[in-house]
Amino acid sequence: MSDSGDSGDSGRRAVRPRPVIGILHPGAMGVAIGSALKPVAGAVIWAAAGRSQTTSKRAELADLVGVPDLAELARRADVIISICPPHAAREVADQVADALAGRADRPIFVDANAVAPGTVQGIGALLGEQQVVDGAVIGPPAWEPGRTVLWLSGRAAGAVAELFSGSPFEARTLGPELGTASGLKACFALQSKALPAIWLEIDAAARVFGVAGELRGELARAGVDLAVELDAVRERAGENAWRWVGEMDEAADAVAALGLPDGFSRAAAEIYRRAAEGTLP
Repeated sequence: MSDSGDSGDSGRRAVRPRPVIGILHPGAMGVAIGSALKPVAGAVIWAAAGRSQTTSKRAELADLVGVPDLAELARRADVIISICPPHAAREVADQVADALAGRADRPIFVDANAVAPGTVQGIGALLGEQQVVDGAVIGPPAWEPGRTVLWLSGRAAGAVAELFSGSPFEARTLGPELGTASGLKACFALQSKALPAIWLEIDAAARVFGVAGELRGELARAGVDLAVELDAVRERAGENAWRWVGEMDEAADAVAALGLPDGFSRAAAEIYRRAAEGTLP
């Protein structure tokens, strides 16, 4: 585990040895996180109710333990990690809050979603700032070291980072404040997702104007290969374009809260929404 910055109070909350860790929900990233934590966990569990056959098969192949529903996961887990589409992050936290009603010893809740700082701060107010950790994954689902960093902030960030020690995810802490990790993720997303969206809009506009070939020629003279740029963004977005809509909306909320223009991310969200719907020219 690599530690970056002043951890402050981030390590005060401890996690008992061999904790039960709940994953909400085991998509590609969730399965990778769950698998990374199996060596230190008593069990890595997930809630099967309402999940697809694809999700069930993915979790089964990763040897994660299915429990009937969120209520059972909330009853058993010492740590709950939410890794879901950004637009659903608050709804998932609300469901967890309902499931935890009446439980005295609250688990640590890690929101590892690409959300605005204000979103995770609201989750902290809901579940308790002492129990919530703000997480930001930068990189692909990690099956080998060296490609993916998990940034963490919050009072229990240090304890969560220790769980990932020696795993394919390099965990780094950013201090005790909720929202710091999400702020970093939002800034990164402006580069990794908002900027590439402009290539999709440029291409769409050129097609409508009837100048696609001429534009590619002019860009080539400027040293830009539009086909390469388009292939890159389409390969990365692919079936995830609908998911990037929520991330861009959250990034827009993040910068708007700072008094900065949010139009870049709002436009990118709309581009990815249309790409997912197949309505771009």
